[in-house]
Amino acid sequence: MREHDFPRAGRVNRRNRFDDDELTFEKSYAEEVEWDETPDKPEFGDRWSTWDLSTPTERGPSPHPDWLVTELAAVDVERGVLKTGKEADVFLLHRHVPGTDRGCLLAAKRYRSHDHRMFHRDSGYLEGRRDKESRVNRAMANRSAFGKEAIAGQWAAAEFGALARLWEIAKQLDVAPFTPYPVQILGTEVLQEFIGAPDGTAAPRLAQVRTDEAGLADLWAQLVLGLTVLARAGYAHGDLSPYNILVHEGRLVIIDLPQIVDVVANPQGKRFLARDVHNVATWFTARGLSGLDEAALTAELLAEAGMRS
Repeated sequence: MREHDFPRAGRVNRRNRFDDDELTFEKSYAEEVEWDETPDKPEFGDRWSTWDLSTPTERGPSPHPDWLVTELAAVDVERGVLKTGKEADVFLLHRHVPGTDRGCLLAAKRYRSHDHRMFHRDSGYLEGRRDKESRVNRAMANRSAFGKEAIAGQWAAAEFGALARLWEIAKQLDVAPFTPYPVQILGTEVLQEFIGAPDGTAAPRLAQVRTDEAGLADLWAQLVLGLTVLARAGYAHGDLSPYNILVHEGRLVIIDLPQIVDVVANPQGKRFLARDVHNVATWFTARGLSGLDEAALTAELLAEAGMRS
C-alpha cells in the first residue's frame, strides 16, 4: 500500500498570490501551477483510487454506502464512455481492490477544459452564483481562459454540492433517494453512483421507457416527490427533461444537475422551475397520463421553496 503523501502525477501546488491586473493574475496563476510528471500508476488498472485525494468535504454524505470502495489500495479501471456532451463526458469506472471481491461501478463525469466549446447558454444558470474572489468573478464574466476554467469548476462543484444536499434531505425525509449518490469531487471530475446493471449496462432514460398507465402513474408520483425535495432545498433542476431522468428497476433517478438553479437567488428561478414542470408534464400527458395540472404543481413547488407563485 502506498503512503498518503506519495507523489502523484498531476498533483497541483498553488500559492495564493494575486496581482492587481487580471491578465497578470492569470499569467501568474498559470506559471505557479507545478506538475509532478513522475508517474505513479498501479501494476494493474489505469490509476490508483483518487479517494484519498479528496478532502472530507469533497466526499459524499456519511455514512458512506456499504457498496462504495474507500480502501486506499483500490485501483480505478476505465470501462468505456457512457455519455458524451459539449460540456462533459461521462465514463464508466470500476474501482476495486486487487485480489479481493471488493469492487463497485462508478460514473465519472469529467467537465471539459476551456479549449472546448462549453455551456454556451450558461449565463442564465450562473445568475446568483459568485466566487469569493472578485478577480475570479471578473474573469468568469469576461470568459477569459482562466474564467472558463473557473466556470467549469463551478459547474462541477454545483453538481456535486446539489447531489450531496439532495441525498441528505431525502434521508431526513425518509424517502428513497432520487439522485445518484455523490461519491467525491476532484477538480472538474465528479464521481457518482453508477445507475445500471452489474455488467455495466446503463439504465434507460425515461424517454425510452414503455409502460402501462399504472407504471406511468407510479413514475409520475416518484417524479413529483423528487421535484418536491428539490424545491424544499430551494432548487430547480434547470434543464429537466425525459432525457436526463433514468429508470432502473422501477426506480426513477434524476441526473445531470450542473445547471441546478437556486430558485430564490436566481432572478429567473421561477421560470426555470415552471419550465421543468412543463417539460415533464408534457411528456407524461403525451404518453396517456391524464389529470396533470402544471400550474397547480408549479405553485406547490414554489411554496415548498418558500416563494409565492
